[in-house]
Amino acid sequence: MITVPDPVRIELERLDGRWRQLPLDQALRAVPAVRALVQALADEVAAARGMPSAPVPDLGPAVALDQLRVMAFDAVQAGLDHLLAERLADLRRTLA
Repeated sequence: MITVPDPVRIELERLDGRWRQLPLDQALRAVPAVRALVQALADEVAAARGMPSAPVPDLGPAVALDQLRVMAFDAVQAGLDHLLAERLADLRRTLA
C-alpha cells in the first residue's frame, strides 16, 4: 500500500481547511487555479504511466478539492511527489 508522504498530507489538510473557509465568490474565483493543478497532475501521471492525457471533468467548486486529493494520491503512486508539497503550498497561498 502506498502512503502519502507527511508533507503532502499536511498540505492537503491545510488546503482543505482553507478551501472550507472561503466565501463562495472567492472559491469560484479560485477554481481555475485548483483545476489547473489537477489537470497538470493528471497530465504528469498519464505521461509517467505511458498513457495519453485526458481532460479532467469540471465537477464544480464543491468537489474541486476532492479531485485534487485524488490526483495528489495518483501522483504519489506514480512516484511524482518530489515537489508536490511545494506545489500544494503554492496553491494554498493563492487562496489567502
